[in-house]
Amino acid sequence: MKRWLLLALFGLSLPVKAIEFATVGQATILYNTPSVRGNKLFVIRRDTPVEIVVRIKGWYKVRDAEGGLAWIEQQYVSSKRTLIVTAERAEIRQRADENSPLVFEAEKNVSLEFLETALGGWARVRHHEGQAGFVHLNQVWGF
Repeated sequence: MKRWLLLALFGLSLPVKAIEFATVGQATILYNTPSVRGNKLFVIRRDTPVEIVVRIKGWYKVRDAEGGLAWIEQQYVSSKRTLIVTAERAEIRQRADENSPLVFEAEKNVSLEFLETALGGWARVRHHEGQAGFVHLNQVWGF
């Protein structure tokens, strides 16, 4: 019994790694291995958010909004933060409130620049055309 308790307490003291998101800086190819000699899987478009899962010299293994894993050259990843719409239509509002007036709607797979977090599960975002507002986090991925 004491051994189980000790293991449980040790497990609770391990550091938790935060999820790290980044953005694809320009359209580029994703590979199945960390090498340009690997199989080319597909092209990922600029401003797409990705989760960085593994880092090795010059390469990141990334996860996309649909859960796919692939390798991207580090030089094509930016620290700029974007979110991608996962709902059929995301509602961007003037304030972080469901009853706030609608500023615009964004279709599924549209990238929005992430500006800041807001209380209650909202994020302030900006569309590439300049419109800004708040989107509920359950309508986007990359946070």
